[in-house]
Amino acid sequence: MRRLMLLRHAKTETDAPSGRDEDRRLDDRGHRDAAEIGNWMSENPPFPTLVLVSNAVRAAQTWEMARGAMKSNVPAPEVEVAPELYLADVSRLLESIRNASVTDPKQLLVIGHNPGLHELAVTLAGSGNSAGRAALADNLPTAGLVILDFDTDDWSDIGLRRGRLDAFVSPKLLKQMSRG
Repeated sequence: MRRLMLLRHAKTETDAPSGRDEDRRLDDRGHRDAAEIGNWMSENPPFPTLVLVSNAVRAAQTWEMARGAMKSNVPAPEVEVAPELYLADVSRLLESIRNASVTDPKQLLVIGHNPGLHELAVTLAGSGNSAGRAALADNLPTAGLVILDFDTDDWSDIGLRRGRLDAFVSPKLLKQMSRG
């Protein structure tokens, strides 16, 4: 089995001082939300063994905040900055995931951007958590995390509608669950 985790970067400032989109940083809410998702991940194993992070500042900061909030017993994964993830479409994202077969992590976390991540999550989730699939159909919000399991031992076999949605969480959904 292979587990794929898709994490959209957390909430950002509207514009970067440089004027370049890839330089946009997390705002205060983004820092809190990324930390909240990191804390949730540390309480819901298995943990990623490889993390692919877009080269955008906001994606790197999302991982830094999430990792910083994880409990000390969570093993440190290998982390690779992947420029090809910046604003990638579904086909490019899928290619990056399939290329993970080189190092063959059991659990892969990809940190990137919409609309590509959202479209990928929807097209990969063929079964699993029906409430999560319905919520995911609407949106993958900032700091939203999608966890998909695939009945394969090879990342190159990952395909559309082959994933089973294990979980879909976001800071907003976590707040609703804690109240309800």
